[in-house]
Amino acid sequence: MDVSLAFVSNPYLDKKASQARQRSILWEGYERANLLSHDQVELVKAIDKASPEQIQQAVKGKGDAYAALILHLLEKLSRPDTVQYVCILADSILSGDESNAKYFHNLTATNGDYPYEPFIKALRSGEELTDLEASKILTILSCMSPTPAQTDVTALCKWLSMHLASPNPQIMDLAVQETESLLGVREYRNTFWNTQNAVNHLVQELDKGSATPQIQYQIIFCLWLLTFEKDIASKINSQYDIIPKLVSIAKGAIKEKVIRVTIATLRNLVEKAPADNLAAMLVVKLLPFTENLSTRKWSDTDIVEDIDFIKEKLQENFQSLTTFEQYASEVETGMLEWSPPHTSELFWKENASRLEENNYSLLRSLARILSTATSTQVLAIAANDVGHYVKYSSKGGKRFLHDIGAKQRIMELMTHEDQDVRYQALSAVQKYMHQAWDF
Repeated sequence: MDVSLAFVSNPYLDKKASQARQRSILWEGYERANLLSHDQVELVKAIDKASPEQIQQAVKGKGDAYAALILHLLEKLSRPDTVQYVCILADSILSGDESNAKYFHNLTATNGDYPYEPFIKALRSGEELTDLEASKILTILSCMSPTPAQTDVTALCKWLSMHLASPNPQIMDLAVQETESLLGVREYRNTFWNTQNAVNHLVQELDKGSATPQIQYQIIFCLWLLTFEKDIASKINSQYDIIPKLVSIAKGAIKEKVIRVTIATLRNLVEKAPADNLAAMLVVKLLPFTENLSTRKWSDTDIVEDIDFIKEKLQENFQSLTTFEQYASEVETGMLEWSPPHTSELFWKENASRLEENNYSLLRSLARILSTATSTQVLAIAANDVGHYVKYSSKGGKRFLHDIGAKQRIMELMTHEDQDVRYQALSAVQKYMHQAWDF
């Protein structure tokens, strides 16, 4: 899959910009106020109300002058309508030919704040169209940066994080497109990853039943780009539970491109961080799914290679993964099934203490499942596991379960409407009593 640097196309933004272009700005008034020189006014009037082709022709040979003019206007002029209009002109210059970004970057030598700071200021204007235009311009400039390692995209990533959660689907779509472009540059991935709620808002969009195949594709494309980074690939599933989501989407997808990008993302997770992801993939039964996918006919040969790679790695690790790793993945994902560990006395005798590792992380997950699960099977299995755990656990572990409310929740489940849930809860309480907990 090719990654375009900064392709952003949004009808909502285009329509609002087209309407704003109809306004007239009295550039001569700025000249009389000594805010602009006569030459600057002539420059801006040459592209004012001009067609995209005329703008590109005007900029040709005068790129540095136009870039300097745009940044000067943003710094010197404060009227909201004028700032908005200048951003629209900058968008026209850059979107017509992204290579024009070099003229803006050339100005770094004259001013260390250039070319980004004037647009970051516009990004915070509070005027919707100005903000949207500034975000698009910053995306293009960042993606075309000659020195991405030295480019700070923190402000843009914060803006994207906020607008990925926009209730307006058009604005959310724009934010997703800009995120796709930005993550195409490796140096920006960790900044986005570390931006508060950025990845969370991306993943939440996948959970929405209203997400179209196109939006699913674009969001998973963003996740695919992120998972090229080994550190991110090792953490993303434990933090955002994306493996079950991706497998579920791939199983229900109609569009081949959605399956293709999903499988490519899963391949990255296997390739970059197998120890962190293979067990979770086995839990959600990715192996039989890849075996099914490998029998289909695909128009893209890349997907065949990715499917075979994942299938091979899962087959290799199916036997080598310990029973406890598989159990831990079930608990961490909340996808409990009546697999052998849940009913094996030997398993619990050997592994009960391991639920207390990492500050009781698995016990916390079990308690969370007991409180939030809606599936009666999952509730029954979780109650069963707590009962087995207390039989072999330390006194500190028992007290911890009591402190986080798991004991109380088990007692509540004794009156659950489902017979199996009631039975497992009663069995767990009997084990409590047998162990003579002293609370």
